[in-house]
Amino acid sequence: MTVDVITVVSVEELVSALAGAGASREVRVEGRLERVPEVSLPPGVSLVGAGPGAGLIFADQADGVRLTRDNLLAGLRLEAAATSRAVCNDTRHDALGTLTLRDVVTVGRVEIVASDAVRSGHVVVDGLDIEAADARDGTPRPSGYGVEVLHGAFTLHNRQQDPGVLITCDLTGLSAGRKDAPVRGGGIFVSGTDGGGRVTGTRLHTGTVHSDGRIPPGTPGQISGGVFVVRATVTEVVNHGPVTTYGPNDMVLDLWGAVETWTAKAPITSHGPSGIGFVNFGTIDRLTITAPIETFGTGARGFNIYDGTVNTIEFDRITTHADAAVGVQISKPFGTLTVHHGIETHGGTGESLVKGKIQTLAATALSLQPGTRATAIRIDGGITTHNDDVPAVEIHGTVGEFTLTGGIHTRATGPH
Repeated sequence: MTVDVITVVSVEELVSALAGAGASREVRVEGRLERVPEVSLPPGVSLVGAGPGAGLIFADQADGVRLTRDNLLAGLRLEAAATSRAVCNDTRHDALGTLTLRDVVTVGRVEIVASDAVRSGHVVVDGLDIEAADARDGTPRPSGYGVEVLHGAFTLHNRQQDPGVLITCDLTGLSAGRKDAPVRGGGIFVSGTDGGGRVTGTRLHTGTVHSDGRIPPGTPGQISGGVFVVRATVTEVVNHGPVTTYGPNDMVLDLWGAVETWTAKAPITSHGPSGIGFVNFGTIDRLTITAPIETFGTGARGFNIYDGTVNTIEFDRITTHADAAVGVQISKPFGTLTVHHGIETHGGTGESLVKGKIQTLAATALSLQPGTRATAIRIDGGITTHNDDVPAVEIHGTVGEFTLTGGIHTRATGPH
């Protein structure tokens, strides 16, 4: 099939080309076009950059590119307001077909949803960098475990109530925010609907993510995540770059769904109160984090299993620095846990958000709560606390085999 290609160099040419686009048209943007109104891609149409520097700067508060069905966005910089959607989709079509984003940079949110008429579709991302975005007002929010989840700078959300509605995806090369300018709300958010529409993915691969939910301190009913698989099933999650969160109740990595393998290859860091390094409410076969998990806020635990299970867990090192910041806290059955370079906490007793409620916790390094059943635990590099009143280890569950090298250390008594 011959593809009709047209190159545009002005806003007027862009609008005209898209208004008359046929099912096989490729529209190429040359240069930087400013004060662009919201544009919609007809089904089957591609919008691509004609070379370096190609981009669309949208009018104040306008959304950017609206996809319909079988569209490609590639090689473009798209700038909208941070609270606007640089990329979204038209929900009046019954199928997305395949929507593809390749080598796209945005200022503004990227939001693909299944609602209204949409009942099927496949979403492909192969390189997406969201420089700035604010997703705090995104609705409707998934809820569970006593909290609502804020949307992300990138949001893929199947909102349909019918479990027969399936959206599939393959998501690679997603990054969001900057160290000194994190995105607001969550970072990367993929979700279906509890008991309703489903999302399944082959891959979710992220680069660097910096996010700050800006949730008011002391708000127990809201959370956000740097990378959050809410109610979705993904074969492989890989965090190739560091994931960092900054605000209250900002989880770094969070799962309410199902993942076969989740691997983090760069540091996992939380700076805000009650911001957990990795919190699991779902099901994972193998979780591997080959770089340190480190938290700095009050009640910011390193790793939790409060629901669901993980078959195999392998960590490099876990360090927390504040009161109520437990290193590892588990209250459900799981398989094996290995930590290669120790667990260390520096705080005492304080308050933390646990399943939507504020609770008092001590910064215990390893806390196995009632309900815990483990096949085996191996900790190399020691277990260390730095507060007289905090136990280094508490075991209220059962462990088939426990191996520790490097000893147990407390500030008051030294090694045991």
